[in-house]
Amino acid sequence: MNQPIDNLFGMHTGAMALWQRRTEVLASNLANADTPGYLARDVDFRKALAAAGGSGDGHLSLAAPTPGQIDPVAQARDTLAYRVPTQPSMDGNTVDAQQEQAAFAANGVHYQASLAFITAQIRMLRTAITGGQG
Repeated sequence: MNQPIDNLFGMHTGAMALWQRRTEVLASNLANADTPGYLARDVDFRKALAAAGGSGDGHLSLAAPTPGQIDPVAQARDTLAYRVPTQPSMDGNTVDAQQEQAAFAANGVHYQASLAFITAQIRMLRTAITGGQG
């Protein structure tokens, strides 16, 4: 097994960090649904993941702001964009509560899927290490 340890879980560790960041952004949108002039934001997951990949060879490069620290969502800050409103409002607020709730629920499903993949990988490694005993 010559696979490097950072690639053990594939893109799922970086993806989970991006899903978490998107959860925070969507929750902020929902919290400000009645704030006049608030502009809804969202993380473009595909753009953030592509930016995190860097070289385009399928391998994710992790950004380390300081030695020994890994910050996989550093690129997500640059991919935060304003959401295009579906219905105009008189107070300038662009939050559509139903759209935000649907995005929040879908985001939770994606996060759980990445978590389930990582959990399955850990179980598989534990089985390989213990030889299926216990």
